[in-house]
Amino acid sequence: MDIEITELLAKELIAEQFPNWANLSIKSVEFSGHDNRTFHLGDEMLIRLPSAEKYVDAVSKEQKWLPVLAPNLSFHIPKPLALGKPSKNYPWNWSIYKWIKGESANSFDASSLNLSLIASDLAKFLNELHKIDITDGPIPGTHNFWRGGNLAVYNLETKSAIKSLKNLVDADKALSVWEKALNSQWNKKPVWIHGDFASGNIIIKNGKLDAVIDFGGIAVGDPACDLVIIWTFLQNEARKVFKEKLPLDDDTWDRARGWALWKALIAPLDGLYAVKNLQIIHDILYEHEKL
Repeated sequence: MDIEITELLAKELIAEQFPNWANLSIKSVEFSGHDNRTFHLGDEMLIRLPSAEKYVDAVSKEQKWLPVLAPNLSFHIPKPLALGKPSKNYPWNWSIYKWIKGESANSFDASSLNLSLIASDLAKFLNELHKIDITDGPIPGTHNFWRGGNLAVYNLETKSAIKSLKNLVDADKALSVWEKALNSQWNKKPVWIHGDFASGNIIIKNGKLDAVIDFGGIAVGDPACDLVIIWTFLQNEARKVFKEKLPLDDDTWDRARGWALWKALIAPLDGLYAVKNLQIIHDILYEHEKL
């Protein structure tokens, strides 16, 4: 089902369901993302409308679990303020959150940031997240595209991508990384995972990590999927800082390389992000060779 999600639709939903906020301005945020269309609601709130049915489960998860996670974290995370319901022009649940001021990390030139400081805080965030009680937490599945689950669910897709990209990627090395990633499982107690721990979901304020947003992929399981940020965002010394501050074994880092490789392989390897995705793959293969 294709839904055109516009400012007009957002205004209609607010007027229908939250008339006390109908006088507030509504405008699209600068970077809305793919899974949701996001709008400012006045100066202190935002509206998030899932862009497709496969992203709708995230609404109820965030509404339920963000208030549970927040008191246990040193950094801001989104605060749900209201739950919107389906209407005649929009078929799914949606949310209103408190607006978090700051800029996403991907809006900065990396050279302008103290990445080692940010890496330390990112590790602190994950360590705190991993210590939170997981009772009744959602297990990985289709609702979060298996983040925190068994990487083997993407085996055929990954091997097909390696084969099709053999002119750009060293296929033998890529297969070696992938097979090693599949050779272990997380055999410890499941922990909370973010599920999309990427630069676009990290909010920087005054040069420091201030908040982590977009918890639609949360689940309890294997933390390896959240480690991919070491290749997708961090660089050089910051990578060492991040890894040193996380008490995770080599097998978990092997699986993390698998997650990062899969994501880079299925991403577009032409156009704007080609150089970045190919660099991620190169870094993963080079690091694997040095083990």
